Amino acid sequence: MPETVMPGPVSDLNSVRESVCIHTKKVYDSCRDKDCVEDLRFYPTVNAKNLLENAQNTRGGSAELLYVFTDVEPVNFNRGYYSVDMRFYYRVRLQVYTGTPRYTEAEGLCVFDKRAILFGSEGAAKIFSSDTVLEEMDVPALLRTNLPTAVVEAVDPIVLSSRVVDTTNGFGGASAGNLTEVPAFIAQAFGSELVLNDPDPVRYFVTLGQFTLVRLERDSQLLVPVYDYCIPQTENAPSNTQEDPCSLFQTVPFPVNEFFPPNTVEVPSDYNAARSLCENRN
Repeated sequence: MPETVMPGPVSDLNSVRESVCIHTKKVYDSCRDKDCVEDLRFYPTVNAKNLLENAQNTRGGSAELLYVFTDVEPVNFNRGYYSVDMRFYYRVRLQVYTGTPRYTEAEGLCVFDKRAILFGSEGAAKIFSSDTVLEEMDVPALLRTNLPTAVVEAVDPIVLSSRVVDTTNGFGGASAGNLTEVPAFIAQAFGSELVLNDPDPVRYFVTLGQFTLVRLERDSQLLVPVYDYCIPQTENAPSNTQEDPCSLFQTVPFPVNEFFPPNTVEVPSDYNAARSLCENRN
């Protein structure tokens, strides 16, 4: 019997046992984006609105990606290509200063629209299947396969900056329309009601940095080599096992740089460092 083969790079194909046909999602096209989204309208909650009216200064805080709505449509006169329209819903918390050294967080909604054009091939087949329902008749289901499936992967954005604009003179997006509708489950993610149609000419804008991966997939049958059944190799650890706090502390390296500041400060080179810097800067 051949040796156990673990998932990863393969250097020897002699241990392949057979070829099997599997049903899975095949990626036809994908892209990645690094968007700097400038001056997104910030829609505060009722509580945040009252706080902002007495604010002396605001700074960028943190942002959380709540949901991405996606829609796939064929591109006219370009067979096999599709437009992927995305709408990102963010919960943004701004740092508001009202005369005290400690800031207070003001919560609100930001919305970002984005489009990508990707190749997704063509397909017109209709697949009928049955979903098993306990103690009931199996219900046949019709799956549309004429459109590929869009998958969007994204991390929480980085709040790069924020600003307050008086739009009385038409500057800063005074002509931009307000949001007319927000999905109920998005509105429920906030601590109080959102202020969408505000006659106040003072508006709030934020700039976000967003990383995304977008791909188009289709159901496909692929022929793949098989080594063996995938059997877990890691044993389950007892649930009552707790690591000794002091033993854990001993593994933490001594923070020399905290006692002896470096002569130079490095520019953040990754996502976590950049987000931490933007959230904690004064």
